Amino acid sequence: MRFTGKSVLITGAARGIGLAAAQEFAREGASVTITDIDAEEAEAAAAAIRAEGGKAEARRQDVANEAEWKAIVADVVARDGRLDILVNNAGMGFLKSVVDTGLAEWQRLMAVNLESVFLGVRAGITAMKDKGGVIVNVASIAANVAEPLFPAYNASKAGVAMLTKAAAVDCARKGWPVRINSLHPGYCETKLVADAVGALGDEAAGFARRPPPPSPWAAWRRRAKSPARCCSSPAMMPPTCAAAS
Repeated sequence: MRFTGKSVLITGAARGIGLAAAQEFAREGASVTITDIDAEEAEAAAAAIRAEGGKAEARRQDVANEAEWKAIVADVVARDGRLDILVNNAGMGFLKSVVDTGLAEWQRLMAVNLESVFLGVRAGITAMKDKGGVIVNVASIAANVAEPLFPAYNASKAGVAMLTKAAAVDCARKGWPVRINSLHPGYCETKLVADAVGALGDEAAGFARRPPPPSPWAAWRRRAKSPARCCSSPAMMPPTCAAAS
């Protein structure tokens, strides 16, 4: 088993992607700590893993609370002797355009989706920088592809992607043996997605059938017969031209 003896902390792991990750880590021998804002669901998830012979503990956590991050990481290190893997998975989302999004809604989403990852990465690095470890930040395809009804979510996940890169480079330059990556899944059948789409009411079916936006380079590819006709400056050169030049 690949993770025997490893200590893993996963946020937002009572359901969805987080739960699936917790189950797989446990099957591979890891000692898993499941955290979630819903304490009952987190305990049920941990109990199910234990019933299958895995090692799992549950803790309630508000990922936007700095003090709770410090306490939970300290507890994990005290119990397991170290923290090997941290998965920053907790998140929230809603479908509203820029003009329909309230400031309080924006701030709450940023706290859960982005500030929590900052707090987790900082706590994780502090716990791992001497013995080494891995941090995985769950971003989204929404970090790379804009959706008119997802502006807050788009911005938060793009922030997660860049925070991940900055933290990874920082650790590398300082010689800390901490590897940090972001994961960018597409739409998954989770409660978060179901609730967000369901809130659209009669518009939900149209959103689900909406075709993806065209590639920004599609027009370049159609028009260009040679790299020289694609663009006049290397700085403006799209990927197909850069590959051909």
